Amino acid sequence: MARLGSSSERFDFGVLTSPLRLADRHTWMTPLSRSTWSQESLRSSPGRRPSVPEQLGSESDVSSAAGAEQGRPREIIDAPVVGGFEPAILTALSLGENVGIITVLPNVVPMLRSLARRYTIERRIGTIRVIDMPVLGLEDREVLLERLLEQASDAVVKGEADVIVLGCTGMLGVAAQLRDRLAAKGLHVPVIDPTGVAVTWLESCVRLGLTPSRTTYMPPLAKDRSA
Repeated sequence: MARLGSSSERFDFGVLTSPLRLADRHTWMTPLSRSTWSQESLRSSPGRRPSVPEQLGSESDVSSAAGAEQGRPREIIDAPVVGGFEPAILTALSLGENVGIITVLPNVVPMLRSLARRYTIERRIGTIRVIDMPVLGLEDREVLLERLLEQASDAVVKGEADVIVLGCTGMLGVAAQLRDRLAAKGLHVPVIDPTGVAVTWLESCVRLGLTPSRTTYMPPLAKDRSA
């Protein structure tokens, strides 16, 4: 997991791999490969709050990088919790009319469409495209950028996207380069890195003193697990 640093610092999200500090609190990014661990650890002790800060060692703000369900951790800890989808998409909606999402593989598309329906924004999703690269293959940055550029350019030219959202948190650190390559082709559209947006979203919540609503995310009742 990566922990964010001082709010006075600027970060290169392409190299966000080691613990960094955010003001006097901690923000934890749960990597894609460990999102299941994050969810299961929360399920192991219902009725005990705050279980995640106890495990992590201080007040914490949690981001699940895989875009998994955030409802469960929001029920358990009094700290902001976000995933990769919500901050990125809501930010994109403020920057342009039609949002284009570019993700890794076709099997991710149904999940993204389901999330769009959940947030009732499916009419604003102009296209969801894939680059046919598995997450573990994203380390080849040049191939990744070439495929992203191909899909993003086509989506913008066809009027399907006014904003591009990278649909996988494994695409860390390429948003600015993709934006510049699009601009070089005369296509001036924002490109959103979901990890960077989630980080700054959490930072804003911390500064504003916001925590999950207890009329929506109600703490689970304690259960007798002695049997």
